[in-house]
Amino acid sequence: MDKETKTVYVGMSADIIHPGHLNILHEAAKYGRVIVGVLTDEAIASYKRLPYLNYEQRSLVVSNLKGVAEVIPQTTLDYRPNLEKVRPDFVVHGDDWKDGVQAKTRQQVIDKLAEWGGKVIDVPYTKGISSTMLNERLKEIGTTPDVRLKRLRRLINAKKIVRICESHNGLTGLIIENTSVTVNNMKREFDGMWASSLTDSTSKGKPDIEAVDLTTRLHDLNDALEVTTKPVIYDGDTGGKPEHFVFTVRTLERLGVSAIIIEDKVGLKKNSLFGTDAIQTQDSIEGFSAKIRAGKQAQVTADFMIIARCESLIAGKSIEDALERCLAYVQAGADGIMIHSKNKSGDDIKEFCLRFREKEPNIPLIVVPTTYNHVTEDELAEWGVNVVIYANHLLRAAYPAMVQCAESILANGRSLEANDLCMPIKQILELIPGTK
Repeated sequence: MDKETKTVYVGMSADIIHPGHLNILHEAAKYGRVIVGVLTDEAIASYKRLPYLNYEQRSLVVSNLKGVAEVIPQTTLDYRPNLEKVRPDFVVHGDDWKDGVQAKTRQQVIDKLAEWGGKVIDVPYTKGISSTMLNERLKEIGTTPDVRLKRLRRLINAKKIVRICESHNGLTGLIIENTSVTVNNMKREFDGMWASSLTDSTSKGKPDIEAVDLTTRLHDLNDALEVTTKPVIYDGDTGGKPEHFVFTVRTLERLGVSAIIIEDKVGLKKNSLFGTDAIQTQDSIEGFSAKIRAGKQAQVTADFMIIARCESLIAGKSIEDALERCLAYVQAGADGIMIHSKNKSGDDIKEFCLRFREKEPNIPLIVVPTTYNHVTEDELAEWGVNVVIYANHLLRAAYPAMVQCAESILANGRSLEANDLCMPIKQILELIPGTK
């Protein structure tokens, strides 16, 4: 069998094409006809950050590279499904996968190829080139409103569950942008930010009753937008009057915010976690549906999302009432449903989600498990939840720490004892891009 009749398989993300990729393709072409399996958004998002370019864009770029005969989607990190289809003579990959999290994948490829006498070719890693380094550089450059706007829908389509955390200023935005941990050899991070009306108003010492106007909230939100690249979901409270809501939609869309969540309540806003302890008056289905339709008609792009937040369970009403309302909101054009509850068991949320999924298998479901926080993200995903919002935790964590520091200074008449409660000043300076 000569070179022309042999098949070579190369798997790659191909988000940022660099000389390392070109070198691998060059080496692969020496062994036969090159088929590239471009990882889908779902495959990439299962182990790291969503790629900047979507699958169609990345596959188009790769298909035009010299030496590439064919491009196919690789829908998982596991090469074996595609290897079964292609049955290549060779798999070519950079030798960096010999160690670390990809070592197991490499061994799986070796074992699978052995079934028909195939072989792995490890190409020496191209020194001085790092996708991680290039990604960090892109983060420093920033993003555009159009790119940021599209990312939430892409995340929902790509990930089992999208993880959103509250941000109320530029500093908390940087925390969400940069904080990550490694769990079972996989990097885990937040996917985006929640611009919470509760934490926005609380950080200003004002009650959560829509006392902080849109212009003021957008001024603070812009601080986070300037130093981050991840998508933003905006807490729109009731959305105000339909005539005003249309301007809010246009403004947020222009800034690159991905979505607004509005709740089906009327009158003076009271925080939902008061539940039935405070008067919670819901809008009529017809009234709230009209507001949703007005917002959808006002938006310019198809990417912006208007998510309807149902307060039936907060107001002490039945799951049947919540389902009736939410199904009507979907018919009115809502791009997603947020179901809220202060029940600590989470049982009502689970029942709602499972029953809603029977009627609407594809509409995104959003939850805020502040009170039922024992429920894991994996469990929420099993219920059919697409997005989980950690709605107020950074502010709630910051306040006790600041009070403790203030009390220490007062008690000791100096700040020495507070040192261990504070970040070193050098570390906080290094946290802010452009300080050095």
